[in-house]
Amino acid sequence: MAKLPETIAHVRVTKHSWEHGIISGEISASDFVWEFEWRFRYSKKLIIKPSQGRALIQEPLGRFLEKSDYKLEPGGDYSFIVRANF
Repeated sequence: MAKLPETIAHVRVTKHSWEHGIISGEISASDFVWEFEWRFRYSKKLIIKPSQGRALIQEPLGRFLEKSDYKLEPGGDYSFIVRANF
């Protein structure tokens, strides 16, 4: 059985507002770096910029944020594994 590819994604939370329902920060994986904003209060909308490579990280980052949102703090560094090569 072939081993699935893995890339470690690193997340840094720069802003967290319960009042406005927003978590924002930076995510990097391999040579890619993106900024993200997750509006979790009503629409659960995830915005990732720039668009280059966004399709690779959008779904895994969304799952990570859904699972970890209450544990994330501004200034915190987090990581998770993406089952893909970047």
